[in-house]
Amino acid sequence: MSGRLIGVGTGPGDPELLTLKAVKALGAADVVAHFAKRGNGSNARATVAAHMRADVVELPLLYPVTTEIAKSEPAYGEAISCFYEEAADAVEAHLAAGRTVAVLSEGDPLFYGSYMHLHVRLAGRYQTEVVAGVTAMSGCWSAVGLPIVQGDDVLSVLPGTLPETELRRRLGDAEACVIMKVGRNLAKIRRALQATGKLGDAIFVERGTMAAMTTMRLADKAGDEAAYFSIVLVPGWRDRP
Repeated sequence: MSGRLIGVGTGPGDPELLTLKAVKALGAADVVAHFAKRGNGSNARATVAAHMRADVVELPLLYPVTTEIAKSEPAYGEAISCFYEEAADAVEAHLAAGRTVAVLSEGDPLFYGSYMHLHVRLAGRYQTEVVAGVTAMSGCWSAVGLPIVQGDDVLSVLPGTLPETELRRRLGDAEACVIMKVGRNLAKIRRALQATGKLGDAIFVERGTMAAMTTMRLADKAGDEAAYFSIVLVPGWRDRP
């Protein structure tokens, strides 16, 4: 079919970390789709605002739920699955009409990105391209100047949504790690790091690469409140000078 799907990584939030290829994809798109929580603006859309053509068609894809229902609840799985089916249908309507649709994705589209739920539903039927984006983790460790791995170090990437016992197990085996999806999970993450002797090395970064970025040693952070755009970095390279 003639429609073309482009998953566009918009990077971690700093508009200057948008790639040249992403800007080119935006210029070629007839339709730009972007995910957001209902009632909120899209962060990915804000990142690319300077490169949006005046005549482009915008397609907001609004999550029906985010944190209102626990992910372990059947109602959450049903609601989010229906949402991705409907979002894929909305995008496909434009693809079937022969349009080029760019779907924005914070960070990299195939790394914890919502775009991948459209990709697996549509890529087999339409010409598809994925434009890699700077990930949140690389944006954050660069923004704070933290060497993360060296030599034979192994890097583990953990979602903070894991059960505390599983976080402890994986942290205990890790040489260096990145903990994503921090938000309301910070207290649990802090306890797991303390239990595995890694709290003293952990760096907390909130809104990394953005104008409102804050960073500190997690051990020095007062309270367990954290924005959605937060990450915890634990560096390896134990023998560094």
